[in-house]
Amino acid sequence: PSTTTTTVPSNNPSVAPSAANPSSVFPNDVEIDFASVSSKRLQAIRIVGVPEGPYTDILSQCSDDPSMLLIMRGKNKKNKVKLFSFIDFPSDEVSMDDVYPAEKLVDAKLSTSRQHVILQYNLNDLTVLDNTIAAFTALTKSTKLNKNMADTSDWGISVWPHCEYEQMYNDAWRMLRDYFYDKEMHGVDWKAVYHRYHPLVRRCAKREDLDDILSQMASELSALHVFVYGGEYSTPFEGHRSLQALHEVASLGATLERSAEYQGYIITQIPQPDPDYNILDGAKTTTYSPLSEQVLQLSGQQGLFIGDVIVAVNGESVWRVPDIGMMLRGQAGRTVRLEVLRQPQIASDNNSNDQDSTAISFQPEPVLCVPIKPSAAMELRYAAWEYHTQQLANQWATDAGFTVGYIHLRSMMGPADMDAFARGFFPNYQKQAIILDVRHNNGGNIDSWILDILQRQAWQYFQGRSTNIHNGGLGWDQQYAFRGHLVVLIDEKTSSDGEGVSRGISELGLGKLVGTRTWGGGIWLSSDNKLVDGGIATAPEIGTYSQHFGWGMGIEQQGVTPDVLVDNNPRVTFEDNQDEQLQRAISVLADWLRDEPVVLPPPPGPKPNHSLDPSVEQCTVT
Repeated sequence: PSTTTTTVPSNNPSVAPSAANPSSVFPNDVEIDFASVSSKRLQAIRIVGVPEGPYTDILSQCSDDPSMLLIMRGKNKKNKVKLFSFIDFPSDEVSMDDVYPAEKLVDAKLSTSRQHVILQYNLNDLTVLDNTIAAFTALTKSTKLNKNMADTSDWGISVWPHCEYEQMYNDAWRMLRDYFYDKEMHGVDWKAVYHRYHPLVRRCAKREDLDDILSQMASELSALHVFVYGGEYSTPFEGHRSLQALHEVASLGATLERSAEYQGYIITQIPQPDPDYNILDGAKTTTYSPLSEQVLQLSGQQGLFIGDVIVAVNGESVWRVPDIGMMLRGQAGRTVRLEVLRQPQIASDNNSNDQDSTAISFQPEPVLCVPIKPSAAMELRYAAWEYHTQQLANQWATDAGFTVGYIHLRSMMGPADMDAFARGFFPNYQKQAIILDVRHNNGGNIDSWILDILQRQAWQYFQGRSTNIHNGGLGWDQQYAFRGHLVVLIDEKTSSDGEGVSRGISELGLGKLVGTRTWGGGIWLSSDNKLVDGGIATAPEIGTYSQHFGWGMGIEQQGVTPDVLVDNNPRVTFEDNQDEQLQRAISVLADWLRDEPVVLPPPPGPKPNHSLDPSVEQCTVT
């Protein structure tokens, strides 16, 4: 779209290399051996003379010497700059030195002129060096980082928003054009799309306006994995976390109901997560409610329970404000004092009121607690929902006469979700059924790992003298092969790789799908086409297909259709705490087990008798 022309640097400079002009070309080249490649993709390179190691990048070759700067990943997974000095011919030796300070490197870049190297240490420490062997040799011998330092204390960037919006619009359009999996852009005239929305960019008054335009432009592709998010937005606190925390409404980790009778807030629910996993995946704090017995007993206090009433916060009556949240603003992580009417006390006072018409006299009890952030409260409620759903599945399966394991995956992003699958699967793989719940799943890319585990089959069994498959023996091979029936719960919020694993389970005949039609994103992406301010208009980059479904695997713009269609009634789900989809899954499994029971195979009969024939036993040696 831009009319600006860019001159590409020539590969054959007219200026001959000389000591007076070291930046024209490097005076000496290091021999680089490119590995033999069977395909058109480069697999590896080897710099002759440099020992093997976990190198991540070639930073530069010194402008006046064959020596090279390489980035190496250390044992602590932090990068360091290594200087490799090549000894003059005929020697083939190479010396290796750390560029000081090796352990504190954050980033390293080569200037566009190739005459300087910038090394970043910590957050604000920048060292700018000439790209010469003398400068780097000096730094390898330094003991203090006090030379060639750039003063970044007063750095600022002047940005003309309208020009930046123009640039980001152009970049987003261009990267969608270059990254999208279909070079024909789904048949859309992409140049016409550019000109259709470009006039609107001049009207953008804020970053959010640009997001709207990028969303409309990208939506012309009719692809579900196009997202517009991130970037630099104007906020009241301009990124100051302390100011934001002061205005953030903290949570007591409970559901409260305003009561005119007691002029306070009655506790109607305290979310309870799985007590076996109170700290998950490296979390620094427990997932319990600040009002729970598990938390308050640590300070010698008694936990609160459903029916208790909160009447004051930090000495102020909660009845004086429209909502208790106003008194909890900015209190996350800080100790607050609650005045609480305990349920037994309320019952006692009510009984006394029945016998005597005098006014009720309540005596609140002080309770010290530490409210949590809204994000932690959301995590608490989600974890409690998982635990409650698991308990319901186990209870309903027991009532139906079979055993079940329940696994919920919030997403498919990596180690945390792999841990969640492992926690739910491996303790339960011997049960008759498993429910894999991928409702609300945000996607990721671990479907192949999960499908690999679910496809294991038992083909032989083990039995010792005192142990067997019934009493905790080795079981069977393949190890951890699930022999039962599998049901996958899906809904309209099951997206991306949550849909992928559901489609895989269905196509491979591993289980049945119960719920509602899913989101419908079947083109994969890496989300690396970032804009200048850190925002992005994602480009679906990797198409999926099969001979059965064709492009999109029957997912793109369609979603995965369940084998058994059932939707959760929102009112019943919220008010009665019921889960109709889970109930149907239990019913499907019960019918399935009745038609195809999952039983352990009995031993094949008596063990082999290898004793000698009686007539042979009577033979004697003469």
